[in-house]
Amino acid sequence: MGIDDQLQGLSENGKAISPILPSEIKNYLIDIDGTVCDDIPNEEPERMATAEVYPDAQITCNSWFDEGHIITFFTSRTEDTREVTEKWLAENGFKYHGLLMGKPRGGNYHWIDNHLVRATRYKGKFTDLVDKEVTIQVFKS
Repeated sequence: MGIDDQLQGLSENGKAISPILPSEIKNYLIDIDGTVCDDIPNEEPERMATAEVYPDAQITCNSWFDEGHIITFFTSRTEDTREVTEKWLAENGFKYHGLLMGKPRGGNYHWIDNHLVRATRYKGKFTDLVDKEVTIQVFKS
């Protein structure tokens, strides 16, 4: 199966499948609270409108957007806070393609998908991403 078939979303037997992005395009899924701004809990929604942006978060995210990558913010904020969240993103100059609300709370995420998933834990500073070898959990063969 060639790359053209993959981009068109066709399997080896010609059946439709989910499209696969070219390897140079990343599908960034970026948390909001505690990652690009102050960590605001759902129990204090009045603080969401005035959350402080973390240094370099907007610059880095927007540069990825400008490079042609797909930017989707996802958050544990509830659907009833969508409007204040979209307004905050706009007022703080974030460029993005989508916003997913209602991410499960509590951390310790383990994502299982039929597509390649890479994860980067935010540790206080947005910088360029670098390659690093780590141990991961995979399904037993």
